[in-house]
Amino acid sequence: MDIEYIKIVKSLVSLVVYLVLREGIISLINKTMVNRLIQKSRGKIIKKGVNTILLLLLVALVLVIWGVKESDISVYIGSILTVVGVAFFAQWSILSNITSSIIIFFNHAVRLEDTIIIMEGKDYQIEGRVSDIDLFFVTLKTEDGEEIILPNNIFIQKTIRKKK
Repeated sequence: MDIEYIKIVKSLVSLVVYLVLREGIISLINKTMVNRLIQKSRGKIIKKGVNTILLLLLVALVLVIWGVKESDISVYIGSILTVVGVAFFAQWSILSNITSSIIIFFNHAVRLEDTIIIMEGKDYQIEGRVSDIDLFFVTLKTEDGEEIILPNNIFIQKTIRKKK
């Protein structure tokens, strides 16, 4: 009886840590969204991803607490990650754009409604206002009303100058 009581307490502690960690990360994401004027839909996607990862870690931890062998869990997780890795390798540009959108979300200086100039070369520049940043693309609106859509992985590789 004592062993099961200890497992229940460890499981409950794990659940509390999960909830506290999730709320802390979500509040960090919300703060970043407000500070960078980021759309709610992008934050929602990031929150879902973080929640999924934390939930999977919680499930793995609870399984270990209740006696499932770590080697069994690691074989299962390894198999899933292998299949996912092959799928993402086949679609590397999708993974690259998703990773780039996370980088843009947390670390890029460009925000919505900023007017920027993308330096394409010595003699060619693209100027526009950032009207949308989503999971795969950044959309610019030029003064002529045209929309220029750049994949996120290309956007973070360009030299960008912000207009004041």
